[in-house]
Amino acid sequence: MTFTKRFTSAPRGEPDREWAALTLLAAVVPDLVPTPVSRGPLWVTMSVVPGEPLTDPATPEQVSALGVALDMLWSVEPVLDPIDVGALIARTTAGLAALRERDDVIGAAAAACTQLDWSRLLTIEDPVVAHGDPNVANYLWDGTRIRIVDFEDAGLGDRTLELANLIEHLAGRRTDWAPLVCRWRVDADRLLAARTLWAAFWLGLIGPGGPSASRNPPGTAEAQAQRVLGLIARR
Repeated sequence: MTFTKRFTSAPRGEPDREWAALTLLAAVVPDLVPTPVSRGPLWVTMSVVPGEPLTDPATPEQVSALGVALDMLWSVEPVLDPIDVGALIARTTAGLAALRERDDVIGAAAAACTQLDWSRLLTIEDPVVAHGDPNVANYLWDGTRIRIVDFEDAGLGDRTLELANLIEHLAGRRTDWAPLVCRWRVDADRLLAARTLWAAFWLGLIGPGGPSASRNPPGTAEAQAQRVLGLIARR
């Protein structure tokens, strides 16, 4: 059975990234990801893998299984185009610029982020195949193990930024990720910096006027601002 994923546009080369990642991974860890079958300019056809999307909160058993899946993913030599962390920082900074003059907790969080230096995250210190989109729905659970789908943002990345992206993703906030993070040796200060970056990214996305502001219930942006301030206070 196959599935064709169609793209309406490809500003970041999403079909190319999906095809390259699946081609690489299916050759080395073939039961972890879909097998690429064919592709066009704005579509990729791949095999269908078993399992149902994780929901939040994931169970301890599922979190452990995800750790095994990520170990498999990160065992593959990451011969892919790099993730553009500089673009992530620039997009985050631009998203916060429109919020920092607000006289509320959202403005306070956005203003506090202007004092942060994320440049140390530009250097890849622990290179891995970066999945790029750790929405829990992209992890398929079959009752025993997890497989991974949706590689349109994949590339050569950094393990610490990938873990931070997972922890701070809005779709997995109720899950306890601590046991997962403990599987790998990670610099705590660098992880905190990366978490702050991703939390700030989400604030710009869901804050007033942001591209995803209307997709979340009232109070979500305020809660995200409090989360950003909490992370900054720990630095």
